[in-house]
Amino acid sequence: MAIVILFRGKCGLSKCITSYLVGMAASDLMVVVSDPVLNWISVIYFPDSFLNFTPVCSFIMFLLYASRVVSVWITVAFTFDRFVTICYDKLKTKYCTEKTAAAIIATVSVLGCLEAIPWYFVSEPRYLINNIPWECMYQLSFFTSPIWIAFDMFHLILTPCIPFFLILLLNILTVRRILLASRVRSAFHGRNIQEDHVDPEMENRKRSIILLFSISGSFVLLWATQVLFCIYRRITHTHSYSHSDNLYATESAATMLQLLSTCTNTCIYVLTQTKFRQQLKNMIEYPFIAIIQCGKFK
Repeated sequence: MAIVILFRGKCGLSKCITSYLVGMAASDLMVVVSDPVLNWISVIYFPDSFLNFTPVCSFIMFLLYASRVVSVWITVAFTFDRFVTICYDKLKTKYCTEKTAAAIIATVSVLGCLEAIPWYFVSEPRYLINNIPWECMYQLSFFTSPIWIAFDMFHLILTPCIPFFLILLLNILTVRRILLASRVRSAFHGRNIQEDHVDPEMENRKRSIILLFSISGSFVLLWATQVLFCIYRRITHTHSYSHSDNLYATESAATMLQLLSTCTNTCIYVLTQTKFRQQLKNMIEYPFIAIIQCGKFK
């Protein structure tokens, strides 16, 4: 529903922002489909389905990591776009366009898929029944081979350590710019900051920054546990543990929070964008209105 509402372009947002929000919503949807649905629900509730063939579950793993990378880096691209818009007036006319946003989203998607290709080859069959490989488990070499260890560390640094740093840095610079612009505009109007004065330009910037900080802030908070756990596991060389171990509970919580980050953006749109809420309300009411009208027509 969020993708449809945003794609229609009736939320009062620029085409550039809309492109990034649609991209984030689509990539988040792919994370939800590939991880909770295909990776977990299929294993628990459909253990004998074709989804548990080793080639299929290896492809699901590739899809899982690819969608994560794309989702994270589109968030970074959106943060950078808002940073340019607020901090560089001359550059934003050339960079912050619908065409540029589409090109960046396409590039991130292609590179994310290429980076995730090795994950397809990480797994090996857990069982071999009638010469058919079933289920997936990490190869032992994944934990011992220098090549796989280097790749795993590269993936951890690429997603989400570097995005963490970039989002925090860009947000700090953006806040600094907004505070400076606020002082300058207040001085220009000859009023103190404490006075009750509504500046349309600053109000627009505030709405933009609320949306930006809500999306990027939720990303940082919800991914933090996953990042710290992955770093701890690599430093301590912890590769396996029982279900009763506290590490299992920590990993489960970290995974839950990381997956939750793909669902928060839609809630953020609803909470921060009045026109999005109205469009969502209209979409929910439309089937009932159509049924009522059809009944009256009969």
